[in-house]
Amino acid sequence: MGTYETAALSPIELITKMIGRTLTDLEDMTKLKVESGRHISKSDALLEAKGLGRTGSIKPFDLNLHAGEVVGLAGLLGSGRTEMAQLLFGLDQPNSGSITMDGKLVRNYSPINSIERGVAFCPEDRKAEGIVPDLTVRENIILAMQAHLGWFKYLSLKKQYEIADKYIKLLNISTPSADQPVKNLSGGNQQKVILARWLATNPRLLILDEPTKGIDVAQRPKFKISAFARRGRQILCIYFI
Repeated sequence: MGTYETAALSPIELITKMIGRTLTDLEDMTKLKVESGRHISKSDALLEAKGLGRTGSIKPFDLNLHAGEVVGLAGLLGSGRTEMAQLLFGLDQPNSGSITMDGKLVRNYSPINSIERGVAFCPEDRKAEGIVPDLTVRENIILAMQAHLGWFKYLSLKKQYEIADKYIKLLNISTPSADQPVKNLSGGNQQKVILARWLATNPRLLILDEPTKGIDVAQRPKFKISAFARRGRQILCIYFI
């Protein structure tokens, strides 16, 4: 609570007053810079989209993504940011342009084929498109990995717990246990479960469509996108502003 002159109150100070404590991490996020440790050039692009588009959805666009980068896209509602993410992941079929990954032309556009290429996608609407509410935290986390392996290569229960416990700890997911139904978690922790699901597949390209939507401002600094990029992963992070 407090009364302040608008011009004298910075966004960081305003957030601090709203949540009642200092968030130094937020200051770091405003100065986000990723150092991949090597020179990045056009010749080593991980993924290239040329003239990629879908009639009635998004106009053709070009996009180059390099390993170790964090690329942020922002736009108003209807600007095409979600449509772009869905095209890159194969949820929608483009009717113009092409995608090249590792210098090879992508011919099969589907989520399964994308996962096989090392592409992961956290959707905008976690309740409708992300979590499976009646499954446990453990079951939600291992879903993408199990889909990648195929149902004939079933992950043992021991391995499932190992994976779930690893990412519960890594992402600081607040849950009584890995067997807690994911629907009982807060929105922020549900979002972390979805992120854990895709990190467990060890993706090369991680597409995040509004990863902090609906999450309390105090929880947002915990989604440290740059940390994953420093591990050599290419990240396309799409935010709504």
